[in-house]
Amino acid sequence: MSNKSEFVIEATTLYPGFSAPAVNERAILIKDGLIEAIGERGTFSSRRCIEVDIVAPGFIDIQINGAGDCQFNDTPDASSLAAMARAASAGGVAHIMPTFITESGRAYSAAIDAVEKAISEPIDGVLGLHLEGPFISPEKPGIHRADAIRPLEDSDMALLERTVSYPRIITLAPEETNSETIARLSKAGWRVFVGHSAAGYDLLRDLSSAGLAGATHLFNAMPPLMGREPGPIGAVIEGLLPFAGLIADGMHVHPANLRFAFDHIGPERICLVTDAMLTLGGTTTEFDFGEKRVYLKDGRLCDETGRLGGAHLYLDEAVRNMIRYAGAPVEAAMAMAGSTPALALGVADELGRVASGYRASLTLCDSGLRVLATLSDGEFLYQDTSNQFAKET
Repeated sequence: MSNKSEFVIEATTLYPGFSAPAVNERAILIKDGLIEAIGERGTFSSRRCIEVDIVAPGFIDIQINGAGDCQFNDTPDASSLAAMARAASAGGVAHIMPTFITESGRAYSAAIDAVEKAISEPIDGVLGLHLEGPFISPEKPGIHRADAIRPLEDSDMALLERTVSYPRIITLAPEETNSETIARLSKAGWRVFVGHSAAGYDLLRDLSSAGLAGATHLFNAMPPLMGREPGPIGAVIEGLLPFAGLIADGMHVHPANLRFAFDHIGPERICLVTDAMLTLGGTTTEFDFGEKRVYLKDGRLCDETGRLGGAHLYLDEAVRNMIRYAGAPVEAAMAMAGSTPALALGVADELGRVASGYRASLTLCDSGLRVLATLSDGEFLYQDTSNQFAKET
C-alpha cells in the first residue's frame, strides 16, 4: 500500500477520543496529513479506500527511553529518534516524546539538539522531548546513575529557557529545587513532572501553584501512599498534580494498583506510557545502563539485583492491560494512550481526537485491539505486513 496525499479509512468502529462512546460504520477522509472530513461509511466512495475494524486517535508515548536497538542516551541523534519512532509505532504510537535519562553534566543538551533537528527535518513520529533527570533525588535514583544526579543550577536555565515550538516534559524532584525555578520552567513551556522524588504531600501542595503538571511513572521511584503521608500518589489523587504517567505492564505496578489508579484518578488524567528501552522492537537482550547491566528475561528488564530498568512494553499492550486488570472500558483505555497525553502536553487542539481539522495521526486495530497500522500526520509509520489488515479498494 503506497502513501498518497488523499485517501479514506473506513472503520467498523471509531473511537473519537477523550472516552467518547464508539460510533459505528464511519469513513475518515485524509488529505495532506489532516482529517479533512468524517462521514458515514461510503460517503467518500470515489477516493482510494482502506477498510479496517477499529480506528482511534493515534497513541502518544510521553516516556520512551529507547526502541529498535537504539537508546536515546547512547546515541542522542536524529537517526536514533527515527528508529525509535518506527519501532514504537508497532504498538500504535503515532508520536513519541523521546526521553533522555540522567547523565553527567549537561549531556542533556545533545538530546535537545537531536530533537530540534528531528522536528526541523521533520522525522515522522517525533513530537517533542522528555528530560528525566539529572535533577532528581539521590534518595530515589531507581536505575539512574547515582553519580550523575545533581541539583538544577542557574547555568542550566540558559539551556532550558530557550524558546521552542514543540512540547517538552522535565521530570525532577521538587524538593531539590524551589518554587521560583519551577515557575520559570513552566513559563518557558516545560511540563514539570514530579519523579524520582521523596517529596511529601505538603511540599507538593505548596508548590502546585508554581506549575507542577504531573507525576512520572506513578507508584515507581516515589514514596508510597501512607495514612499520615499521602505523598505524590495522594497529590495526584487530589489533583494537585494534574496528570500521571502509568506503566501498565503488570510488573512496574501491581494490577490491583492499576485498578486503584483508574478508579481514583480516572482516564482523563492518566497517561499510559511504555518507559521502553532499546530492546523494544529490536534484537538486543542485554545492555549496559551506566555502570549496571540490564537483562531482558520473560518480558522483564532488570539488573543483577532484580531492580527494574525500564520496560519492554508496547503501548497497545498497556491498553489491553488496563482493560484486563483495571476494568477500563475500551474507549477509556484508548483515551489514556492517545487523548490524555495530548491534553497533558497542551496539544489537544490538534491531536488526541478523530475529528475534522485534526492531524491525521491514527491507530488502526483489529477487533482484538491489536495494532495493524499506525499513521502519523497522514503517513504510515507502521503496517502489519504479516496480516492483510485492510482491504484497499
